[in-house]
Amino acid sequence: MEQGAAFFDLDRTLLRGASGPVLTRALRGAGLVGSRSYPGEAALNRMYDTFGENRVFMEFARQLARVASGWPLDRVQAAAQEAAHTLIEMVQPFAPSLLAEHRAAGRPVVLATTTPFELIKPFADMLGIDHVIATRYGVRDGAFDGTFDGGFVWGRGKAEAVRLWADERGIALAESFAYSDSFFDGPLLSAVGHPFAVNPDLRLAALAQLRRWPTLHLDAPSGVPKLLGVEPQHVLLQLFRPELIRYARISIEGVEHIPKTGPAIIVLNHRSYFDIVAAGCAIAKSGRPIRVLAKKEMFEAPVLGPLIAALGAIRVDRGTGSAQPLDRAASALECGELVGIFPQGTIPRGEAFFDPVLKGHKGAARLAAMTKVPVIPVGIWGSEQVWPRNAKVPAVWNVIRPPRVSVRVGLPVQLEYDTLAADTRRMMDAISDLLPHESREVRMPTGAELARTRPTG
Repeated sequence: MEQGAAFFDLDRTLLRGASGPVLTRALRGAGLVGSRSYPGEAALNRMYDTFGENRVFMEFARQLARVASGWPLDRVQAAAQEAAHTLIEMVQPFAPSLLAEHRAAGRPVVLATTTPFELIKPFADMLGIDHVIATRYGVRDGAFDGTFDGGFVWGRGKAEAVRLWADERGIALAESFAYSDSFFDGPLLSAVGHPFAVNPDLRLAALAQLRRWPTLHLDAPSGVPKLLGVEPQHVLLQLFRPELIRYARISIEGVEHIPKTGPAIIVLNHRSYFDIVAAGCAIAKSGRPIRVLAKKEMFEAPVLGPLIAALGAIRVDRGTGSAQPLDRAASALECGELVGIFPQGTIPRGEAFFDPVLKGHKGAARLAAMTKVPVIPVGIWGSEQVWPRNAKVPAVWNVIRPPRVSVRVGLPVQLEYDTLAADTRRMMDAISDLLPHESREVRMPTGAELARTRPTG
């Protein structure tokens, strides 16, 4: 079988934004460009980050070869090495795992970019890129001479440079993958057998739809759509505000314990279908999206299924023993995301619902042992008064005397990673400590109370 390669664009594809401002700052620091920015520079950079490439911007980039005339090569390389450390921090969170997938499949990983070779090679080396196809400036007597060494690697020029590189190495483009955000990389995407539009600009999004090219967003899990860089969960979380939910009085405490950045596992007790709304209000206050493990039945529901998939939920096929859900959760954590788990798996039924000792499955403890990230407990109380399990819908009409629902976020659970059972117990105890005293009272429920814990039908 012929060998393919994986070609990646740089700005707004591998990186969250444009590399230009970072490289310009490094060149200024090296004394190669003026210390003052040119008029409109900040506005142009913001426009590029939001809307992507345009002909005016790229024609400006084409003229940089003349601007760079006389720059000593060693000083350029030193500036590029300095900039590489900042650029590495801009890499999209889900990009490294995608690069690793291609390496594991035996494909060379290639950076294909308009950015000058000497400026971007240190970054590529730091990221573990195998090859770099980039615009090269002419060099004479150890300095740039104001010319191109080869063509300007942009648009059709980039596609031609990739074809030439592939022909020289016996790489089959029909077996290759290409990733870009830009409409102007249409020729490159059309040249390979597996094109992907990544964070596409509006024109590439339309072209991808027409050509049926898959769309990815490397700052979010696979399958999560975006519009102008905004994913559905960011929009939906704006609606998860207690003051907008008139049929319940939701109180929230301890949101400051959810890390502002970086990975964490959020573990919650489960009392009602309304728990998603109550917990969503707490997560919304943290300002971060969360990827929740959800049973497969939710994904198969006619309306709810596509919605929770778009929100980045992780499907769990209970009873199969598959490790895939935890692997996907671990991947999300590796990319710095929040992952939510209900260790009880489902809402307890009958007398188990009133058991003061919370019991959980070992999946959350197994994930914590795999990743060693903080585990944040969340205790929910009163949600069953809003939406008991035997009701098909929440009591949205109850706006005169709405039930009280409390959501309390605790400090990270102190795990010891000795056994999964012991760490599961520590998680459930930490959740229990966040619930009111009445949750720990032993009592005999009435027949009516027991009926409310069982699904209808």
